[in-house]
Amino acid sequence: MKTLEDQMSFYAAYHQDARNKATHFVGVPVIVFSLMIPLGWLRAEVAGIPLSAALVVTALLLLYYLALDVPLGLAMAVIFGLMLWGAEPLSRAAFGTSLAWFAALFVGGWALQLWGHVYEGRKPALVDNLFQIFVAPIFLAAEAFFALGYKPALRDEVQRRARLLRAQAGLAVAAGSLKSA
Repeated sequence: MKTLEDQMSFYAAYHQDARNKATHFVGVPVIVFSLMIPLGWLRAEVAGIPLSAALVVTALLLLYYLALDVPLGLAMAVIFGLMLWGAEPLSRAAFGTSLAWFAALFVGGWALQLWGHVYEGRKPALVDNLFQIFVAPIFLAAEAFFALGYKPALRDEVQRRARLLRAQAGLAVAAGSLKSA
């Protein structure tokens, strides 16, 4: 398993423009939330406990985040818990209503993300590594931690590695351009 620094550095190399980061701070949570709606349609009872695919997929993702970094994983557990709570009634709504919410949020979130990459002048990280779709939420949590002054060593190491990756790709990096949003 790659380290948090490895995952975040690759992602950061594609996300240095403040406007791109801003679109991602809205777009990523909207996409994650939207996906919880159709995953909530898939339900089963296991040992008398009702489970949805939204809950199972989220729990697995949180286990991955906790393995990468406990404080960030716990922060993501709070955020994802609130998202699951909000998505649950939408996944149980009439199918047409539920589908409309999913489609509007999913398309809107991706449109916002792609708009951000116009500012960045670089394709999304997931084009080169599809796994980055799972890194985006914890990357944003880390960015929030950095903005609050937490985890400065992680921030510095991610910035250092992201600059290196951009240089290897032949992309210019202005001094200080990889600072937190």
